[in-house]
Amino acid sequence: MAIKTQPTDADVTAFLDAVPDARRRSEGHAVRELMERVTGEKPVMWGPSMVGFGSYAYQGKASSGEWFVVGFSPRKAALTIYGVYDDYGPVDPLFEQLGTHTTGKGCLYLKRLDAVDTVVLETLVRQAWERAKR
Repeated sequence: MAIKTQPTDADVTAFLDAVPDARRRSEGHAVRELMERVTGEKPVMWGPSMVGFGSYAYQGKASSGEWFVVGFSPRKAALTIYGVYDDYGPVDPLFEQLGTHTTGKGCLYLKRLDAVDTVVLETLVRQAWERAKR
């Protein structure tokens, strides 16, 4: 089975500008800038609500397809960061320095971007990008 979420031609800036909550909208633009700077890539919309950078061939036990290397979604409950956290491997000690956050299987959740150390976040994004490019 293939992953249903695919890259689209939707405009990333228009998506971020349409985020209803002003703080979350601002955080989305800030994370976009951070990820563009780290990756050197242009953002791409994946499905209707995720912004991704780069891509790789994904092969799991139940699904396969293409997926972005790092990305984010400015969701109502939390700013969700993809690609920097993996619940299946050892936890990077940098997460202890990050600030207030929670994690899921493959996601980092930030209630407030201003509650985390953005230098640490940038380092986590850079590590994930470099790891994927090896």
